[in-house]
Formats: sequence, C-alpha cells, structure tokens
Amino acid sequence: MPVDPMPEPTEAAATVPPDEGLAGIGRLLAGRDVAVLTGAGLSTESGIPDYRGPTGSLRRRTPMTYQEFTASAEARRRYWARSHAGWRSIALARPNAGHRAVQELRRDGLVSAVITQNVDGLHHAAGTLDAVELHGGLDRVVCLGCGRTSTREDLDRRLRELNGAFRDESSPRNADGDVELPDALVASFRVAACRACGGILKPDVVFFGESVPKPRVRHCFELVDGARALLVLGSSLAVMSGLRFVRHAARAGKPVAILNQGSTRGDAYAAVRVSLPLGPALTELAEGLAAAP
Repeated sequence: MPVDPMPEPTEAAATVPPDEGLAGIGRLLAGRDVAVLTGAGLSTESGIPDYRGPTGSLRRRTPMTYQEFTASAEARRRYWARSHAGWRSIALARPNAGHRAVQELRRDGLVSAVITQNVDGLHHAAGTLDAVELHGGLDRVVCLGCGRTSTREDLDRRLRELNGAFRDESSPRNADGDVELPDALVASFRVAACRACGGILKPDVVFFGESVPKPRVRHCFELVDGARALLVLGSSLAVMSGLRFVRHAARAGKPVAILNQGSTRGDAYAAVRVSLPLGPALTELAEGLAAAP
C-alpha cells in the first residue's frame, strides 16, 4: 500500500458548515443505493488507534513492509512478538456506535455495500457480514508456503504454548494491533511455523508494500459501479487502495460525500465534506432516516 504525499484540502471542501454538510449526507442516504468506504477513523471510538490522526502510529513509525517481513527471520520475530502482545486488545474490541449505525443503514436498504480498509473485523461483529475487507483481517493467518489459512485464535494458543507467560500489557497499541516492545523481549520470542508444511505464517492482511488481490479490487469496483453514490467514513484516503474508488466514482459522475475528522486526500472530489466525530454523527443520521416518513 504505497503512501503518497497528502495535498492541502481545497477551500470549497474546507468551508462546508458541519450541520449543512450532515444534512447533505442524510439526503444522499435517503436516496438509497449508497456504497460506503470506511477507514481507521471509524474504529477509534472502539479503542483502536488510527495511523494518521493526531496520535496515529505513522507519526511515530513506519509499519512493517511485506518485503521486510518475507526477507528477514528477525523481522518476522519482531513482528509476531509485538503482534502477539497486542492481539488481545484487538480481539476484545467491540463495535461502536458508528459500526452499528452503518449496519442499521445497510439493514434498511439505504446502503447498498460496505467496503472497509480496516482489518479489525468490527463491521462483521456489528452484523454487516457482507462488508468487504479490502485489506484482509487480523483474525486470520495464511501460510506463504502452502496457502493454508487458519484462525488467529489458534495461532494465539500456539504462541502462548511456545512463549509461556510472555506479555507486555503496558505499551501503547498501534492500529495494526501490535505494541512497542523492549529488544530483550523480542529476542527471546519463539515464532510458530505452518502446521501443514512448516512454512512462514503471515496475518491475512495486506502489508505496506503489498498489493490488494486483484479479484477483491474488481469486486469493490463493481460495488461502486452498482451504487448511486459513495460515502467515505473515517478515512484520510492517503493510500491509493482507497482513493481509487473515490476517483472512480467521481469520474462516473456519482456524488461523493466524506465524513472524517480532518482533511483527506479525496476532498477535491467530494460534493459534501463534513468533519465531525463519527459515532454521534452516524447515529444521528441513522436515527433521523429511520424516523423519516
């Protein structure tokens, strides 16, 4: 997922009054058949930090790249030690009001499809079982040798058996579930291999520097093509894997609306741009539309 520099927001996008903009999003949703694209900002109210917000982890460090992970056993040890220490915080996270509001809109037929850039599984936990996880999910593990998939719960049990009481609950969590750890803890960590072939295990997520599978991308484009409009929730759109759907919708003449705290790389494409906390704003939208005649 290559990251390009984010441009300054356009003046038009920055001057939409929040109340007027939220009403505009409500009118957009009332017209039905809206595809939704969500990002890490939707999960911050569940206690999962984002990458690019005021406290985002990209301000402190660059996440593990696919190339580094596959090339270095030491890098894999560091990744799995940190991820193992932080996995419980992801596994125990619960959907927030924003996830629940998106599911209400999906259930009521106002939202035609949900595409998420998040890997935390919270859309599925909220009941949006057909949400497309563009970048995969942390609850699954894949072998790079034989392609076998398994659950993260199973790997967590294996890593606990290999590493005893290894824990570090005091360090801050990052958006991908890992934590900062002392070098001594990392050096002693034992990594599990694939049960079937002994190959390298990797979380079933798209790392930085790795491409989203083409069939998944095609499916997402089809969902955008089948929608009347596109609504972006909680994403800075700083990576092309999400921004391309905004550009695609705009080229097709479909209205684009963005609800996100802070500027985004897609602001120039948005007919409506609102900066508000997502949970309360989406709850207000869902309740208002449910009450409408």
